[in-house]
Amino acid sequence: MTHTARRIGRTLALVLPVVLVLSGTLAVTSVPWAGSSRSQILTASSENVSVRAKPRAPQDILHDRLLAELQEKGPGVALTSLQRTVEEHPSLAKHCMTLARALGRAAVQHYGPVRAQSYSRPVCDTSFASGVAHES
Repeated sequence: MTHTARRIGRTLALVLPVVLVLSGTLAVTSVPWAGSSRSQILTASSENVSVRAKPRAPQDILHDRLLAELQEKGPGVALTSLQRTVEEHPSLAKHCMTLARALGRAAVQHYGPVRAQSYSRPVCDTSFASGVAHES
């Protein structure tokens, strides 16, 4: 009988911790922490998994491309790219002044006001120069 009691004791010693851990884990996952319902807790992590990023507007893509070009090749190259892109895609013309101003501000940050002003030319009126002046 002593042998049987030891065997039952060993079995309980192995099984009991597993049962306690599992029951504790299940209890924690079913507690509505912030007053939310159980279904909200279980689905909260899966709601945002397949959310697609909104497509970026063409002017935003052009803005990023022009700023990178300004950093790598200089303001003159970026202004030429802006002018050519607006000529090729007239729908972007309404954004030309904003883009040229942003290039002017970025040129001041990267090259300083005097050097940035030297790149100024009449792309989108005087928006590049306006951006340089605004940032100076």
